[in-house]
Amino acid sequence: MIEGSVLVNGSATGPLITSDTGLSFWGGVEPTTGDVIDQHHPLYGTNISGSVLAIPNGRGSCSGSGALLELILNDCAPAALIFSEAEDILTLGVLVAEAMFQRSLPILRLSRSEFASLNQYSTAMVHCGQMYVGNTSDELPTEIPLSPAPEDARASVDSSIALTSLDLEILQGKQGKAAGMAMEILLKIANIQGAKALIDVTQAHIDACIYHGPSSLRFATELQHLEARFKIPTTLNAISVDQRNWRQQGISDAVGQPASDLGSVYMQMGAQLSYTCAPYLLDTAPSFGEQIVWAESNAVMYANSVIGARTQKYPDFLDVFIALTGRAPASGSHLNSGRNPTVCINVEAINKPDESFWPLLGYYIGLHAGNDIPMITGLKGSAPDADDLKAFSAAYATTGSSSMFHMDGITPEAVTALKYCKQNGLFDNAITVTRNNLLTSFQELNSADTSTVDAICLGNPHFSQIECIKLATLCKGRNKHPDVKFMVTLARAVYANAKAQGSIETLETFGVQFITDTCWCMITDPVIPPTARTLMTNSGKYAHYGPALVKRGIHFGTLAECVDAACTGKHTGSRPLWLRD
Repeated sequence: MIEGSVLVNGSATGPLITSDTGLSFWGGVEPTTGDVIDQHHPLYGTNISGSVLAIPNGRGSCSGSGALLELILNDCAPAALIFSEAEDILTLGVLVAEAMFQRSLPILRLSRSEFASLNQYSTAMVHCGQMYVGNTSDELPTEIPLSPAPEDARASVDSSIALTSLDLEILQGKQGKAAGMAMEILLKIANIQGAKALIDVTQAHIDACIYHGPSSLRFATELQHLEARFKIPTTLNAISVDQRNWRQQGISDAVGQPASDLGSVYMQMGAQLSYTCAPYLLDTAPSFGEQIVWAESNAVMYANSVIGARTQKYPDFLDVFIALTGRAPASGSHLNSGRNPTVCINVEAINKPDESFWPLLGYYIGLHAGNDIPMITGLKGSAPDADDLKAFSAAYATTGSSSMFHMDGITPEAVTALKYCKQNGLFDNAITVTRNNLLTSFQELNSADTSTVDAICLGNPHFSQIECIKLATLCKGRNKHPDVKFMVTLARAVYANAKAQGSIETLETFGVQFITDTCWCMITDPVIPPTARTLMTNSGKYAHYGPALVKRGIHFGTLAECVDAACTGKHTGSRPLWLRD
């Protein structure tokens, strides 16, 4: 028997499935079956429905909470979850299922040593903070133990959280039923995070507008029925369809209509019509030190690290609850202490790397940093531009679990972070990233088994206006292969600005199709032609998620290589010069 910390109470029994690698439920688990579809994960091909699933933590997308809610309502979720690290994203999905749909499952957090011992066993029972493990069902208790349960994590508000009179007013429902319920769940998460108070935030970016299935729309419409209204300025992440053009793109009403309706419901609550996974490109982007609540993993990483604004890596639904209350837990990366580096990573000198260096580096560091906030050195003089840091942030957030990074000589808080590392001896155990490490990432992201390229997929995260200009320069005077489809996703606002500047006309003449409102993590057939078997992208994020999401092989390369492939219909897939011996 193992004692754990209760995140969500309850009882469950099932086969024990363990992994020492975090799992993103969004893009990593099929929500209608419970199959692990992330081809890069050790559990790939395993069905986790009805299991006691032990993983260190979730990772990657903030949408994991919405994906888990869909799994729960589809009756194919794990019977229980066991973590060894801090975990808010998946925990919130269960809390929402419990509060709004009267469905739940127990969640425990174990010490790292106890978690490591689980791989010896094949079956488990969870009950009231206790976990019983064995190799046969006969080794488990035949009846639910009668030991007293620890305090239920779902119980009333923890009195250790200092609430203002406004907080109490919201909690009591005096500012509406929706805000009252939002505050109740918000305080449960604040309690799990160890927050002692709440803070004001100035703006929100909501990721819960992604359509995972019927549960996504049910959640939003339930709040709408409770007369939910956002209390702070709120933007919306990319939704699952191009709201104005999904019918012309051949998407069925069964998918297109509810996905479009989901975005409209949030706008009726007071959100702006933004529909972008890169809110830092909007005029509403926050400033250094501003306290905000952003979801969408790449946006969180960019806001914290590159801008120096302050947000936690907020899961879907919690972003909505904070937008309804204007209050967030005073914990994590909202605080100075939560922004200190916890690991140092030195990048060895690389001779003349191209732009693919940044997503490959982010992908590798995210995978090996895990929950740690890295202080990254060795990059002085590399002079990454905003799009390089965008690509790094997205790839880092795909494999990592933390909310930010620091880069010596590049990011705004790096001087303070560097001083902290020196004072606390973190450089004594620094990790080194070599060229061979990045070659490994390059090989992992290239899943195509043929040199043919049928479609170019750019804009994950959404394209910037500068990227439109760069792409137009590369395409000008060239001819696209007639059998290659070339698609770019971007925000409506960026499209309008790029059109006024003139690059859109050049690109549309070349044969580029622009798609607004949605992003590659949500695009499937028939927007991607059913005849297209091999895709190409310059996005580390999409090269990771794409094979599982659309069941195609993907070439990863630079923007220039994508244009070359669009003209020839071929890509050799050979490693770039800077990764060769």
